[in-house]
Amino acid sequence: MRDRLFGTDGVRGRANEHPMTAEVALALGQAIAHVLRVPGAERRRIIIGKDTRLSGYVFEDALAAGICTMGVDVIQVGPMPTPGMAFLTQDMRCHAGVMISASHNAYEDNGIKFFSSDGFKLPDAIETRIESLIASGELATLRAPANEIGQARRIDDAEGRYVVFLKKTLPPGFSLEGLRVVLDCANGAGYKVGPTVLAELGAEVFALGVEPNGRNINNGCGALFPERTVAKVREVRADVGIALDGDADRAVLVDEQGEILDGDELLALFTRDLIERGALRGDQVVGTVMSNLGLEHALTAMGTQLLRTSVGDRYVVEAMRKEGCNLGGEQSGHLVFLDHNTTGDALVTALQALAIMRRKGGRLSELAEAFERFPQTLVSVPIAAKRPIEELPKVMEALERIEAEFEGRGRVVIRYSGTEPKARIMVEGDDASRVSEVAAELADELRYALAEG
Repeated sequence: MRDRLFGTDGVRGRANEHPMTAEVALALGQAIAHVLRVPGAERRRIIIGKDTRLSGYVFEDALAAGICTMGVDVIQVGPMPTPGMAFLTQDMRCHAGVMISASHNAYEDNGIKFFSSDGFKLPDAIETRIESLIASGELATLRAPANEIGQARRIDDAEGRYVVFLKKTLPPGFSLEGLRVVLDCANGAGYKVGPTVLAELGAEVFALGVEPNGRNINNGCGALFPERTVAKVREVRADVGIALDGDADRAVLVDEQGEILDGDELLALFTRDLIERGALRGDQVVGTVMSNLGLEHALTAMGTQLLRTSVGDRYVVEAMRKEGCNLGGEQSGHLVFLDHNTTGDALVTALQALAIMRRKGGRLSELAEAFERFPQTLVSVPIAAKRPIEELPKVMEALERIEAEFEGRGRVVIRYSGTEPKARIMVEGDDASRVSEVAAELADELRYALAEG
């Protein structure tokens, strides 16, 4: 078993291929249970949720088996959004939470990520400890005796708990009466709680992507394919459209005219609202290296700053906690409201946007914060190995030349995906055609450099 299992967002890969095998899942369950187990202390319990992938059943049972063998109890809740699991871990006073999901990936992939008892993702130190335990082989000697084996049970009220939590993020008496809302749940983890919370708040809901079959998660639907939401908004003349991804931790919104609002535009909208209400904490908003330069300029004009981090909502959250901020997010639609939840929550994002619409009495197209977007191109390059970019001389030469050419009116970011065997190249500048040319040039340089070995 290879030593390194965790990427930027847990363990992820193709189902039934290392590291996403039942054997690794069982070992991960044993390791997290052992790390948390304290001899002589109260009985420990870990809660497990999943999205709607076919392979979820395999990993759910394997994790539960591993946890129970170490003398720790398991609570299984079935399909549940990732942010729902972060909430339930705290709400049910569990010692850890586990989410089985590959987020926006196709159904053939799956992943496992853990939450600490406070609802935040595991610190790197604990992930490293888990990897060391698995690699050492010592877990086989640490199993609980027969009379201390853990118990696994399923609960039926988890969805209701999360729906109540979502409604409590809104002002008392808040209602969506009279609003027509299109909601695409991507045939994923939000397919039950999403329509439920909107309907209970009084909205007329036009639900899409609510017929998961194990293989259709993210398939031509949801946040990755918001065009379907756009078409439905225009068809039924809805007030707003909401497109979730497979584990419902990110959202793309569509206004009543069918225009798409991504994470950058939503961050601008929420920043303005928090500033007007005197509720923005930390005097800055956290984004990533992928956040558009236009957003940075817009926030500066509002009197605040954009603090950039590496890509990944865990890095956004880490920076928010360190700097005392309550708003952050990614261009992809992972928005984090630390006043409400510990991780990106698509339904919280949608409800906060709807609250602004109700509070200000306007349409989303009128309220959205307009800013000049710099042309931006993102290219993904499949790779066989991840070598440090600074060790690729030709790529570094091209980067230096291009950055000198841009003279501060553009940016280039090259990074490796933490969840897929790909390199991501982002180029941004004020000349769209040149941006595309530069992205293609860097992609060719990267392919050649990595092919050379």
